[in-house]
Amino acid sequence: MAPESSKALQLTVKQEEPTLVAPAEETEKGLYFLSNLDQNIAVIVRTIYCFKADDRGNEDAVDVIKNALSKVLVHYYPLAGRLTISTEGKLIVDCTGEGAVFVEAEADCTIEQLGDLTKPDPATLGKLVYDIPGAQNILQIPPLVAQVTKFKFGGFVLGLCMNHCMFDGIGAMEFVNSWGETARGLPLTVPPFLERNLLKVRNPPKIEFPHHEFAEIEDISKTSKLYEEEMQYRAFCFDPEKLEKLKRKAIEDGVLTKCTTFEALSAFVWRARCQALRMVPDQQTKLLFAVDGRAKFVPPLPEGYCGNGIVLANAVCKAGEILENSLSFAVGLVHDAVKMVNDDYMRSAIDYFEVTRARPSLAATLLITTWSKLSFHITDFGWGEPISSGPVALPEKEVVLFLSHGKERKSINLLLGLPASAMEVFEGLMQI
Repeated sequence: MAPESSKALQLTVKQEEPTLVAPAEETEKGLYFLSNLDQNIAVIVRTIYCFKADDRGNEDAVDVIKNALSKVLVHYYPLAGRLTISTEGKLIVDCTGEGAVFVEAEADCTIEQLGDLTKPDPATLGKLVYDIPGAQNILQIPPLVAQVTKFKFGGFVLGLCMNHCMFDGIGAMEFVNSWGETARGLPLTVPPFLERNLLKVRNPPKIEFPHHEFAEIEDISKTSKLYEEEMQYRAFCFDPEKLEKLKRKAIEDGVLTKCTTFEALSAFVWRARCQALRMVPDQQTKLLFAVDGRAKFVPPLPEGYCGNGIVLANAVCKAGEILENSLSFAVGLVHDAVKMVNDDYMRSAIDYFEVTRARPSLAATLLITTWSKLSFHITDFGWGEPISSGPVALPEKEVVLFLSHGKERKSINLLLGLPASAMEVFEGLMQI
């Protein structure tokens, strides 16, 4: 578990004036369709990739990464465009070809002095990602903004600011790794499949499932004095032994015969969070988590699909039901939510947004985002794999992030924020 104390390091980063990196060749122009699954997740995601110093140094890191970006944008040309609103009132990309924003920067310390990066730290890590000055909404932020920060004695950090409407985790991972392959002079292992019309709305739209992710329930943060306290952020590590123990605990009462690691850990965290926030028994609470729907569609989405192929699965019940029953009850809810996701469910979610234009409600909600199976750790621009990578910050107070951890990537780091006294209780509940 990472300590809560803030870093003593007062990082100073000098940023040069931003430039635009256009595709190296002429690319298609015009409007580029975004699906309803893209519309529903249009948030900015900031990530960093830290590369240590080696014999090569970092003097040519900016040129290598910048030139490779220009080349890879030929394949991913919508990233060189700008977001706008269509005549239907939806997000769409205007493929202008003007380019991604690119910033060169220098830090006043060594990369080792950044310290522990196992939990989000926007105050420090935010300096490694360029924010568009004066941007008041996502239309004023280009789909891709990159910053390369060189550190003393070699080493550098690539900081990315990308709009989730362009990619889900798998798509983003494939893009960044393709960028790295381009920098090393290699062909793309997974060329992007840019056609998103596969996820068009049915005519007429059909809504076949209750989409509780959009349900409005009482917002505990507006009624609980806990949220007057300062938010604290923690990282909790679950090694393989602890994860196996958790799975045994989930089936020990005989209600379930088996469960997955994700089901056990998600249910465990949901239950502990309800208890830490002192939810009253009749408080409705909701769990949301992303399910990769690529293989759920009939036929499956093609390899390299460039867009969002995920849907938010959900479970809703009263806090008392979670806390008064054994862990198997919550695990069963998670399992049932996963099992519901099939081709009909995915297409029903696409149609639901078309009819309602609704956004998922996060009131009294735990939203789990799983990055533990994404291979961001293998990104290589020619300096080897990153010594660390991850998010700059959690996007909302309701979000919990699962990240793979350790050399074998078999441990899971759980990252979340809670009001101070709730975090103290939650920390105790993590001892299993």
